[in-house]
Amino acid sequence: MESSVASSLCRITPKDQLGQALGLLDGHGRAVGHHLSGTAHDNRSLELQPDDRVGTKRLLLFHQAGSSKAEYAPIAPRLVADGYSALAVDARAGGDLYGANETVKALGHSADYAAARADLQAAVDWAQGQGVPVLIWGSSYSSALVFPLGAANAGKVAGVLAFSPSEYIGGGDPVKRAAAALKVPVFITSAGDAEEHGAAAAIAARVAPERVTLYRPAAGVHGSSSLRQDRNPRGWQANFAAVEAWLGKVVP
Repeated sequence: MESSVASSLCRITPKDQLGQALGLLDGHGRAVGHHLSGTAHDNRSLELQPDDRVGTKRLLLFHQAGSSKAEYAPIAPRLVADGYSALAVDARAGGDLYGANETVKALGHSADYAAARADLQAAVDWAQGQGVPVLIWGSSYSSALVFPLGAANAGKVAGVLAFSPSEYIGGGDPVKRAAAALKVPVFITSAGDAEEHGAAAAIAARVAPERVTLYRPAAGVHGSSSLRQDRNPRGWQANFAAVEAWLGKVVP
């Protein structure tokens, strides 16, 4: 018999660092969607979507431009089935590509990419209270942000995944400089075209060789959508398998 999962809508403050996650699996181990509201460190409203269970490692999932936590609706359940706790965040630079972005809605407009880092940092701070390894996962513009975020949170972040990274966040190569400072395992991928792969490879080249995995898919699309069957029917399975193989080595 299928059991139900209790949930509630919670208002969280910076003081309690976004509170605690909800248990969100049904009786068959399937992830179900609920909202967890919070506040980033600059007191902006923040919406998070936990697909969560008690696990030994946690993935923080950050979306691409024009998107929302719903980008991970078909991705997070498989990660949960693999044994990870997954939390997808509505950052303030986003939109309704896959579903409503509640943080953008509350703000009244989409902010610039750099401003969204406050939301990503709030998620990392919240995750620290859970007592499990934390990996940060970025898509498109947020795949640029995860490099300085990871470098600034040494000892808090156990790994970094970047889907279609490039220098999206300003001049002076801040992504490459942050990549060089990382001391944790890094997985980098992109769409298969030469331009996007070249941008990803340039960032990967700045990470210590023993720490970086650069995966060029045979069939890929921009950002984490490369793992969605509806956006990448030819390549999503192989690409997901590559991610799972890397995760299995980093946090077995």
